[in-house]
Amino acid sequence: MSAPGADWRPRASRARLEARAALLARSREFFAARGVLEVDTAQVVNTPVSDVHIHSAAVQLTGGAGEPGRYFLHTSPEYAMKRLLAAGSGDIYQICHVVRGLERGRHHNPEFTLIEWYRIGFSLGELMDEVEALVRSLLGTLATGWPGERLSYREAFERELGLDPFTASPAQLAAAAQPLGYRADGAAPADTRDAWLELLMGTLVGPKLGRRSLTFVHGYPASQAALARLEPADPRSAQRFELYCEGVELANGFHELAVADEQRARFAADNAARALRGLAPCPPDERLLAALEAGLPDCAGVALGFDRTLMLATGAGSIQEVLAFPTESA
Repeated sequence: MSAPGADWRPRASRARLEARAALLARSREFFAARGVLEVDTAQVVNTPVSDVHIHSAAVQLTGGAGEPGRYFLHTSPEYAMKRLLAAGSGDIYQICHVVRGLERGRHHNPEFTLIEWYRIGFSLGELMDEVEALVRSLLGTLATGWPGERLSYREAFERELGLDPFTASPAQLAAAAQPLGYRADGAAPADTRDAWLELLMGTLVGPKLGRRSLTFVHGYPASQAALARLEPADPRSAQRFELYCEGVELANGFHELAVADEQRARFAADNAARALRGLAPCPPDERLLAALEAGLPDCAGVALGFDRTLMLATGAGSIQEVLAFPTESA
C-alpha cells in the first residue's frame, strides 16, 4: 500500500481526460440534436434503493430542527427523473455521478458516471436503436463495421450454455456453474433460481457477448424486471434489455413500469428478499409512488455506463485508467 499522499497524481492520462471531455460533449450534442432536455437532479436523496444487488451509501448531514440527519447518495437518478416525467418534463436526459457500495474491480468503481435518459412513447426496440446510435458515436472508429445484434435472454443462454433459463431446474443451473467451482449441494439463498441465473449471466454468458459487435439482450425473467413492465405476450419475461460490447455490460434499459400499486408490491418483494439475505429493509420511496399515481407517461428509459464506454473507446484496461481519481485515491 502506498504511503499517504504518495498517490496524489491522477490515474487518467491527459489523453484520456481529453477523450472524456470530447465524449461528454459528443453526448450532449447527440441529445440536443434530438430535442431531449438535459436535467440535473439531487445526488443526496432521502430514500435508498431496495434492490438487493445495489447498495446505497448513507451520508450524515447536520439538519435543522425537525430535519433528518441521515440521507443517501443516489445510485441512479431514475426516481427523480420519473418525478420530472410525471410533472410534464417531456423527453429528458442526465449525465451525473452516482455512488454504489460494494462496487470494485476492473469494470467497477464505487463512484461512476451514468448517462440516463427517458423517451416518451418509445418502444423498447426504438430505445435500443437510439442506444446503439449513441454508443457507435462514442466508440467512433472502434465500432466501424461491427454489427448490431439482438438476442433474447433465452437465446443467449441457449447459445452459450445450451440450456433454457426459463425451464432449467436450479440443479441444472448449478451444474452449469460447476466450472466456476460452485457445487449444486452448496449453500444458496432461498431464491436459488435467480441467484444461479445471475451468477451464470455475470460470469459465463455476459463476458462472451458483444465480441466485435453491439449485442442487446432482451426479455429478462420477470423476477429480474426491476422497474420494467412485464411482457404482455409472455408474463414470465420483462420488457428489459442490457447492452454488451466486448463482454462488458454497458447499458440497462426498461419499458418503464407506470402502475403505482405494482411498484409498491415490487418494493415489498425487494424487502422480503433483503430479509432473506440479512439486509436492512428500505422504506418505499413515497414521492416516486405519488408521481406514478399522478401519472407517468408511457416511456422507455435507459442508463449507460459512461466510464465503461470510455474504457472501450480509449483501449483502457480498467475503469480506474479513465478516472482522474478512483475512490481509493480520491
